[in-house]
Amino acid sequence: MGQLNNRNVIVGITGGIAAYKAAQLVRELQDLGAEVRVVMTRSATEFITPMTLQALSGNPVHLDLLDSAAEAAMGHIELARWADLVCVAPATADFLARLCAGRADDLLCSLCLATGAPLLLAPAMNQGMWRDPATAANITLLRERGVALVGPADGSQACGDIGPGRMEEPAVIAARVAASFESRLLDNYRAVVTAGPTREALDPVRFISNHSSGKMGFAIADACASAGAVTTLISGPVRLPTPNRVKRVDVISALEMYEAAQAAARDCDIFIACAAVSDYRPARPEPQKIKKNGDSMQLEMVRNPDIVAAVAERDNRPFMVGFAAETNHMESHARDKMRRKNLDLIVANDVSRADAGFDGDNNAATLFWPGGKREFALTSKTQLARRLVEVIAQQVDLAGSQEPTP
Repeated sequence: MGQLNNRNVIVGITGGIAAYKAAQLVRELQDLGAEVRVVMTRSATEFITPMTLQALSGNPVHLDLLDSAAEAAMGHIELARWADLVCVAPATADFLARLCAGRADDLLCSLCLATGAPLLLAPAMNQGMWRDPATAANITLLRERGVALVGPADGSQACGDIGPGRMEEPAVIAARVAASFESRLLDNYRAVVTAGPTREALDPVRFISNHSSGKMGFAIADACASAGAVTTLISGPVRLPTPNRVKRVDVISALEMYEAAQAAARDCDIFIACAAVSDYRPARPEPQKIKKNGDSMQLEMVRNPDIVAAVAERDNRPFMVGFAAETNHMESHARDKMRRKNLDLIVANDVSRADAGFDGDNNAATLFWPGGKREFALTSKTQLARRLVEVIAQQVDLAGSQEPTP
């Protein structure tokens, strides 16, 4: 079950004795890959402390609708937009009634009204309250509005009664949250993407580099995360914001990228090498700024390690995707590189085109794999990245050698 990788889940907690189970629910959701934020009613804090939920979720707990610091940025609206799903556990009889009435006098009710995300409620109350006609009418109305419920379960209750009204166990609720989402192309997979240029120092103020902007690699990392993959982005020096739900590792030189790639490759299923890595570096960078001396300067260069080939040689190698930036004979050069570097798929593009290439927002590409080929016309790098990930997912599935990470 990995549908929660890169999903944003809000756990709402209301004031019932079952609130103590919310701590385990937060943990269960995180174990399935979700990013969790917690919203508590004031009465919920009588049963479990916000500090506990903050420590478990790793995020501040939200309590008040009229929090001046949060509401300066319209905090409840920001939460409503952030959520992919809102799960209220426990959902007391009072909360169900207030939600039916459209009340917006606390943060949790306001959030539930404002969000376009699905609502999943885990009712918890005394068995008599659950059986009461008013509660039954509220449940019917909520279901008619498209609100989903999980539970309640039958059993012993804190008051000593036995019957329906116990909140479902956290593992059951978490499984229901996961089942609320459709599976994505890369659910349960771990992807590593390299992007951008590398810089090879000549001295403390000068370096050798290339024109790579990193835009294509960043778009691919974003597409991988959107497809459900746990994504690590290893980036050379660029000025681009980190895509949402992507772990970023910044490097400068080819040697630094090599070390980062080797470390990340130990725990990945798909390795996408989009970075424009310098093939050579100065043999002996000068410790002080080089001064002008004569009309020419000789520079000895040494070969950098081949990052893609090194990862492809690992035991239990990931599915390998490389890039080929070509100016002529694109297919023959790309297929030759694919064979030499033991790649499963290679993405080739013509960098001599004036309407595409390193620094632009658009690109065109042709994908090659053993026995196959697919061309993509000029489009935005964002759209191209999504199409590339679709093909990569298909080829990973056809390869049959890559099992999803548990």
